[in-house]
Amino acid sequence: MIQGIGMDIVEIDRIRRLIERQPKFIQRILTEKEQRVFNSRSGRRQYEYAAGRFAAKEAFAKAIGSGIGEKLSFQDIETASDEQGKPYIQSPFSVGVHLSITHSKEYAAAQVVIENK
Repeated sequence: MIQGIGMDIVEIDRIRRLIERQPKFIQRILTEKEQRVFNSRSGRRQYEYAAGRFAAKEAFAKAIGSGIGEKLSFQDIETASDEQGKPYIQSPFSVGVHLSITHSKEYAAAQVVIENK
């Protein structure tokens, strides 16, 4: 049974502009582990990664039902990728959580489905 579904879409260029204007934006939305992945990439791939993870965290928060705010922050949610590159939610929990991230030239989008535990 499905507990929650969340989706989010973000303009990659909007994330690029935020990063360029406010470099600490990355520290606000990405965990230390995610920042290492971000820093291992260059150019557009950095912005795609950041936008995709931003969308994934927003989608997860929507699937939980709380949104990002008082009960759940960007730092509470950590994503990772398996050995084949498939992204997943690593914390606050991963059992029963399904994540898909996609990119186009202009947008990054993510969908999260959470099954009952």
